[in-house]
Amino acid sequence: MSLIPKETVDQILAQADITEVVGDFVSLKKKGQNLWACCPFHHEKSPSFSVSPAKGIYKCFGCGKAGNSVQFIMDVEGTSFPEALKYLAKKYGIEVPEDQPSPEYAREQSERDSLYIVSEFANKHFQHVLHHHEQGSIGQSYLKERGLTNATIKKFELGYSVDAWSDLTDAALKAGYKQQYLEATGLTIVREDGKKYDRFRGRVMFPIHNISGRVIGFGARTLKSNDKKSPKYLNSPESEIYHKSNVLYGMYQARQAVRMQDMCYMVEGYLDVLSLHQGGIENVVSSSGTSLTEGQIKLIARYTQNITVLYDGDAAGIKASLRGIDLILENGLNVNVVTFPAGEDPDSYIRKVGDEAFKAYVQEHAQDFISFKTSLYAEEAKGNPVKKAEAIREIVTSISKIPDPIKRTVFFQSCSLIFGIDEQLLISEYNKMHLQDRQQQQQLRSGSLADFAEAEYYEQEEAETAKPVTETDSLKRYEREIVRMLLNYPDRILVDGQNTCQYMLEQLEDVEFRTPLYARLVEVVKSKLNQGAIPSADDFINYPDQEIRTEATNLLSDPYELSHNWETHQIYVPHESDLLPYGAERAVLRLKWRNAQLLMKAEMEKLRLVTDPTEQDRVLHVIRSLKTFETQIGELLGIVVNK
Repeated sequence: MSLIPKETVDQILAQADITEVVGDFVSLKKKGQNLWACCPFHHEKSPSFSVSPAKGIYKCFGCGKAGNSVQFIMDVEGTSFPEALKYLAKKYGIEVPEDQPSPEYAREQSERDSLYIVSEFANKHFQHVLHHHEQGSIGQSYLKERGLTNATIKKFELGYSVDAWSDLTDAALKAGYKQQYLEATGLTIVREDGKKYDRFRGRVMFPIHNISGRVIGFGARTLKSNDKKSPKYLNSPESEIYHKSNVLYGMYQARQAVRMQDMCYMVEGYLDVLSLHQGGIENVVSSSGTSLTEGQIKLIARYTQNITVLYDGDAAGIKASLRGIDLILENGLNVNVVTFPAGEDPDSYIRKVGDEAFKAYVQEHAQDFISFKTSLYAEEAKGNPVKKAEAIREIVTSISKIPDPIKRTVFFQSCSLIFGIDEQLLISEYNKMHLQDRQQQQQLRSGSLADFAEAEYYEQEEAETAKPVTETDSLKRYEREIVRMLLNYPDRILVDGQNTCQYMLEQLEDVEFRTPLYARLVEVVKSKLNQGAIPSADDFINYPDQEIRTEATNLLSDPYELSHNWETHQIYVPHESDLLPYGAERAVLRLKWRNAQLLMKAEMEKLRLVTDPTEQDRVLHVIRSLKTFETQIGELLGIVVNK
């Protein structure tokens, strides 16, 4: 990995559009001057994640994550600052000079980055084998048989692993990659006797990418039909960078199409994804044969609230996967289902009927999941009252997962028509289930150590909330307000030609900022002013110190925007900027007032320890002066009683 010159960093920061960068990962909707979405960093149903194109920042008012384009890539990918810069450089076609890293930087390089690098080496190695090694023709023949074109093979970076014990391991070690990273990614297995061998041998390789396009693992298919001991498909094990419960095969290639079409097609296998993508259905992903997880559902929810599951004709497989769809409903997404004729799966069917006929079939046969499940269970329960009762409970269980009460009501009505029973009976069954679930949760919590600890925590929290705000707490709040105004309105002219920074810092020349972070931020402002420049938001958003970057983003973010309806109805609501001279003066006075109180408290503590009469008189004089100063400022602020 290379050190990136400052000129290149500046170019990347200048070209990186926060809307485009974040938009690659979440579906943004404009509201007022900003864009909003459900946060990609924590689970939420109401959007609290805001992107400000004007300021070039994002901020989640739920979990607190905030920053610029580089910080977003660091947060969403869990990667280092240089790696995030390289990601953006690649996105915007900026060439990054490849200088040799310093020994110090090489030591600091994170373990996580090393895993990405060795995975990418393996990916390129498998691709090289497929296209240039004599054994690669085996893999190419299989892929051609499955109808895949060279364009699809290259787009999804398919490869082949040589049928030899340690082809990849030997190549990686020879190229200078460390064995510990080959082991950590699961590419190399080491036996107890120390012998090393490749996990993947003689298989077609399907690289698995994260949402930013980095290789994090592999799926591999054997082509040996006579080897009963070897599994047909073999996947990379869990690692620091690969958590299969949070990954969907093809999501990197599909994400833009999913967002544009507001729909995600879910299939089972790698080849289903490849064949549909090649057929023009690019908004398709696969859970790669594993049960659908909440992490995978959240990944889809970044881009759309609509999922269509494409099943093959295997009834047993459909029944086995229904629980996973209940999880989709529980997360508030809309689910449709399409089944194919017996013996067909999405891959075989699109190759059989062609692209256009396949799309028409999907359009015609899609039905909502609850109706599909209700019809499926109703058909099985025909003429059997016991099975019918079980089926009804099963359907009610699924409907109960839906958080939207209006949707629940609609599905209860539909279910009652299909089964021919009173809708109120279904609602009663739902209420009974809901009550039992709550009682079970209470029983699990009752008397447990965790419950006791939680109760103790809330008692402590309530006690702390009930405490009056301390002088130190309010001082920090007042310092924060000063810094917030410096960052948001640095060049606004306030008094006698002075801008906000000049006016406020001159007024606070004798005041020492006691909160370390705000003291550092103020020093950055002073440094810019000493250079003859006015600090801008970019100076802080792109500052090398992450703590300063994060706090600056917080201070520059506003969770509220005035509705345009106020203007429509000709109701004028003044903005803070309209009252800035007044606000700045009040902020300065409040900080001075609280600072005087703290100084006075310190002098009174000193008086308690002083024994020399002369020194006592001097300290008393200081206390009286501070008290007078505090009273004068209190009167200006309209504070009658000092607490």
